[in-house]
Amino acid sequence: MSDKEILETFHAGQRERAFVMLMEAYQQRIYYHIRRMVKRHEDADDIMQNTFLKIWNGLPNFRAESQLFTWIYRIATNETISFLQHQGRHTAISFEQNELQDDTDYSPSRYVPGDSYEIDEEALLQKLQRAIDTLPDKQKLVFHMRYYDGLSYEQMSEILGTSEGALKANYHHAVRKIEKFLLEND
Repeated sequence: MSDKEILETFHAGQRERAFVMLMEAYQQRIYYHIRRMVKRHEDADDIMQNTFLKIWNGLPNFRAESQLFTWIYRIATNETISFLQHQGRHTAISFEQNELQDDTDYSPSRYVPGDSYEIDEEALLQKLQRAIDTLPDKQKLVFHMRYYDGLSYEQMSEILGTSEGALKANYHHAVRKIEKFLLEND
């Protein structure tokens, strides 16, 4: 179902049906978007409930100046950041500034042709998560939105209210830091 269908159903007075459509369309995506940032299921559930409550209360005033999708993600992201700030685990995010000045090339491969490797997918995923956890909050957020959620820089710019260039730089630095972590912790 499309955002247009959800909005038409809502404005036609079929609010309960519109809410079900909204939840079917976005519940899982929003949950995982939030969960990647807060880690704990209970926290993600609480934030998601607050997010959908704000979406529902704001829907009558939604003017479709942006996509419903990006509006929803912005609310979810802001709710998550507010939660993290309240928990004292989050510092102010400034997407326009990049503190990484190290331009070292971390691309050398440790793969030796002909060697056989058994891949433990679970261990690899845990290692990737540890690498992501080392990122500064702004880079972690941008990495999650781009890598896991598959958002375009344009969508992220609309959601986060920052330039595409700053987002590209944050994503690039995040990937480089993750690569470095993975190589150093092999």
